[in-house]
Amino acid sequence: QVQLVESGGGFVQAGGSLRLSCVASISISSIDVMGWYRQAPGKQRELVAAITSSGATNYGDSVKGRFTISRDNTGNTVYLQMNSLKPEDTAVYYCNAALVVVLVTNYWGQGTQVTVSS
Repeated sequence: QVQLVESGGGFVQAGGSLRLSCVASISISSIDVMGWYRQAPGKQRELVAAITSSGATNYGDSVKGRFTISRDNTGNTVYLQMNSLKPEDTAVYYCNAALVVVLVTNYWGQGTQVTVSS
């Protein structure tokens, strides 16, 4: 079992920045992929950004160039730096940990609300 706790969400005006943190209950060096997803009201959960244990990253098209994911491999924290925020970034942001052992097992945090006003 992996527990994930997100923090850093809040209310910000358009153009502003926020940094989300996700603390895992185990060393993230043992987690194959960590990612951030978001879900807005009435919409499906979507990938925001992901980072592998080797440092490779992947971003959703809508956040490329504005958001940056990073991981502290010496510890147990993943970050999502969000710049140039837009009202359409408003959503609940969830941290995800994927462990690959034959099959993929996903773990989720409880989510943190991000609200961007216009």
